[in-house]
Amino acid sequence: MPSFVKACSAADIAPGTGKTVTVGGRELALFNADGTFYAIDNECPHRSGPLGEGELEGCIVTCPWHAWQFDLKTGESITDDTKVATHAVKVEGGDLLVEV
Repeated sequence: MPSFVKACSAADIAPGTGKTVTVGGRELALFNADGTFYAIDNECPHRSGPLGEGELEGCIVTCPWHAWQFDLKTGESITDDTKVATHAVKVEGGDLLVEV
């Protein structure tokens, strides 16, 4: 059964940036898109690029390796018909909790 696990402090991710964390044995990319936090799998399905190191524009992250783009809300690729898993995020007491 899925549960929420602390990933990091919300203050660790400034607006417009991302961070890679390991939660429940899974590597995730966390993003702060104008104060709303999102979590997706860190691995780009194209060539396994690190999405957490990608450029963020609004709710779209661009993989730093080959510029594939993904919508943080849905995990759907803007570039192709692929998708990355998304994970629910909530903020409690200044901490980011991710559902795993």
